[in-house]
Amino acid sequence: MIEAIDISKSFGDNHVLKDISITFEKGKTNLIIGQSGSGKTVLMKCLVGLFDVDAGKVEYDGRNISDMTFKQKKDIRKELGMLFQGSALFDSMTVEQNVMFPLNMFSNMSAKEKLSRVNSCLERVDLHKVNKLLPSELSGGMKKRVAIARAISMNPEYLFCDEPNSGLDPLTSGLIDELIDELTKEYQMTTIVNTHDMNSVLNVGDSIAFIYKGELGWRGSKEEILHTDNQPLNDFVFGTELTKRLKKTDEHS
Repeated sequence: MIEAIDISKSFGDNHVLKDISITFEKGKTNLIIGQSGSGKTVLMKCLVGLFDVDAGKVEYDGRNISDMTFKQKKDIRKELGMLFQGSALFDSMTVEQNVMFPLNMFSNMSAKEKLSRVNSCLERVDLHKVNKLLPSELSGGMKKRVAIARAISMNPEYLFCDEPNSGLDPLTSGLIDELIDELTKEYQMTTIVNTHDMNSVLNVGDSIAFIYKGELGWRGSKEEILHTDNQPLNDFVFGTELTKRLKKTDEHS
């Protein structure tokens, strides 16, 4: 579980986050949504510890990372998996080397143990016989799967995903959503996904936080988001005109 407790963040006179409190639950796919400039990316970076908060605190299962030293934060990052926008694979490394990268940095495994773990992770994301391929030889969906395999290679407690469906077609996006959701429940991770993709919201949004003008504008599930009377959220999800039409249809049905 990750908790943001009354956190605020400013850059000069720009107050990006304002007293936000959210709990991200273990074993659930927790989504952060909002318009561009709403503050959701800054929130994600505060949760990861890339930005220091100006006020409040961020806790990982009761451990306050806001008060940690650089070394303490480095240690806790060994428990984090990161899935970056665009996959962020190393172009000069093979698939095997990419997935093994965190193991080389943070683990004391033998070479044989590392290779076994790499193969296990690749198999889990349904990739076979790709170890020696370079990222340039993979499709967009395969790159995402390799990035997911790398993110789970250290068996993380916490998984952060930044726009995991960026650049993918709808079918592949859905498959990536389902894979992240399955892994979250299988490994009982605390997963936080920053997304614009409303298909993701409706498919795997166990818990959804809508950030609006730097504040927590709404909180709920994929089942609740279609029936909220929160106007800014409706405008974001459907667009004003479509929302009006849907409500009129509802009234006459």
